[in-house]
Amino acid sequence: MKQHFDFLSIGGGSGGLAAAQRAAIHGAKAAVIESARLGGTCVNVGCVPKKVMWYASQIAHMLEDAAGYGFDNCPRGHDWGLLKERRDAYVARLNDIYARNLQRRDVTLFRGHAAFVDAHTVEVGDQRISADHVVIATGGKPRVPDIPGAALAMVSDDFFELQRCPRKVAVIGSGYIAVELAGMFNALGAEVRVYVRYDGVLRRFDPMLRELLAAEMSRTGIRIVPDTRLAELTSVAGDQIALIDADGGTLWTCDKALWAIGRIPNVAELNLSATGIKSRDNGVIISDEMQNTSVDGVYAIGDVTGRAELTPVAIAAGRRLADRVIGGDRDRKLDYDCIPTVVFSHPTIGTVGLTEPEARDRYGDNVRVYETRFKPMYDQLTGNDTRAAAKLVVSGTDERIVGCHVFGPGADEMLQGFAVAIRMGATKRDFDDTVAIHPTSAEEIVTLT
Repeated sequence: MKQHFDFLSIGGGSGGLAAAQRAAIHGAKAAVIESARLGGTCVNVGCVPKKVMWYASQIAHMLEDAAGYGFDNCPRGHDWGLLKERRDAYVARLNDIYARNLQRRDVTLFRGHAAFVDAHTVEVGDQRISADHVVIATGGKPRVPDIPGAALAMVSDDFFELQRCPRKVAVIGSGYIAVELAGMFNALGAEVRVYVRYDGVLRRFDPMLRELLAAEMSRTGIRIVPDTRLAELTSVAGDQIALIDADGGTLWTCDKALWAIGRIPNVAELNLSATGIKSRDNGVIISDEMQNTSVDGVYAIGDVTGRAELTPVAIAAGRRLADRVIGGDRDRKLDYDCIPTVVFSHPTIGTVGLTEPEARDRYGDNVRVYETRFKPMYDQLTGNDTRAAAKLVVSGTDERIVGCHVFGPGADEMLQGFAVAIRMGATKRDFDDTVAIHPTSAEEIVTLT
């Protein structure tokens, strides 16, 4: 049996769902193909359950801090299994909501893996589905290195299947997934070591953020091990894992190890060779600023494009694509500049625009930096020796803000508004002329001198 649609999303994650539903709003006959749970990585093994675990970790830290505020607090421990049960039930409700939204928009859902027959036709089981406009939105999956024993370690997906908190955890990687999961394990009771290949965590972030986060991770008991040359994982003492370096020495023996070394496009089962679509050696589908691939009428959005691998980016790209190819807004596209992002570390990081080194590479001597570091008001009574910080990177005689970087409690929530202002071309004087909200950490951004 063959069915034809105006618009087809291959992938029922955030980007694919957003694109198909927007196409349907514009009047298209739309469909989505998904083999797993609706919502993709974000809803099922990413942003949403991760934030739940982050909240639990924050509560653990607050329980430790409570005595500083006069509470006689004696918590009886943490039930990881109960948290998992409630978290999974919440995710299941979201899966159902996504399904109902598709029904409400009259978007057809096909269950199964899609494989291209030609550029505009796919097979899903015994069904053939074709469309005038096809968007590839299959997302990514965790990368696992090709070394002996690699399969002994978890990936981020497996973190959400754990029934209890391990005693000792090795997190291998330096990016935001590594530091987020390390922080959660640590706060909920594990001994954690983070093994990084180079000199520290978050290598693509502003140096100020990297320095402060590394210090805070160390203060809370997480050990960061730089310059690691991991060569092998081996199973020892039954259920333990030994990390072996390039010289054959044992780095550490732990209960669980977790790969957090990046993600790769999830395209292996698509049979792209049948389409003529060009991709890179790592599987990234090549697309232009309008999300067009090398084949007319076939598009790529989200993590498969290798650009700004963030859920809101995939959603925005999908909606703008549908606005253009179905809604008739011919110039509609996503601007990939000035995308804000947050790291759910402890404390959080918020960042938008250029890092200081990036700004100096682009604008040279026209760059000026305003920065402050301070002890957050929250920790004045806890006894914690913590630091928060804010940095503005500006360029030109008008001091247009080209980068904003925040570290500390509330950075995740405060950044959104500042990102709007920076995208609109705000200058340092615009920030100076904004009355501060006191007492907050956010006021530091508009009082920098």
